[in-house]
Amino acid sequence: MMRCPTPRFLSLFVIFLAACAGRGVPATPYLPPTAADQPAGSVLLVQASATGAAPSEAPTETPHLTPTPACTAGLTFLSDLTIPDGTIVAPGDPLDKRWQVENSGTCNWDSGYSLRLIAGPDLGAPVEQGLFPARSGARSMIRLLFTAPEEPGTYRSAWQAYDPDGEPFGDAFFIEIVVTQP
Repeated sequence: MMRCPTPRFLSLFVIFLAACAGRGVPATPYLPPTAADQPAGSVLLVQASATGAAPSEAPTETPHLTPTPACTAGLTFLSDLTIPDGTIVAPGDPLDKRWQVENSGTCNWDSGYSLRLIAGPDLGAPVEQGLFPARSGARSMIRLLFTAPEEPGTYRSAWQAYDPDGEPFGDAFFIEIVVTQP
C-alpha cells in the first residue's frame, strides 16, 4: 500500500524549489535580436559562447555588394516572313519586308537598341532605326519598308542590330530582290 508524503517532506521540497528559483534564471527571458532591431544595410552576426549564451554585444558588418553582371546582346535570324530572296519586283514597287528573329541574348531590347544598314543600298529605308523591343529569349518580327529601285538589276541590302553602346551583335539579315525591265 502507498503512503502519503509527510508534511515535513513537502515543506523541504517547497523550500528547495524556492531556493533554486532564484539562481541562474534571468528575470526576463533572452530574446535573440532580429533584423528589425538593426539599422538598414547592416548584417547582424551573433555567436554563442561555449556555454550557449549569446555575447553581450553583437558585431555588425557591412555587406559586400557584388555588381550585377552585364547582359549579353544576341540576335538569331530564324526566317524570312515576306519577300523571299530573289523575289522579282517591278521598278518603284513598295516592299514590306519582315524577318522572324529571336532575342538570343540575356539583354532585353529597349529603346537604346537599333538596326543599321551595313551593306548595299538603303532601298529608300532610313539607314538607322529603332529595334523593336523584345525580352531575352523572345521571338520577334522585324519589319522594314523599302522601295524597289528604278533601274533593273539584283539588289541586296544588309542590316545589323546594335546595342546601346553602338556595338553590333547577332546575325546580320538582308533583303535580296531582282528588279525587272518595265
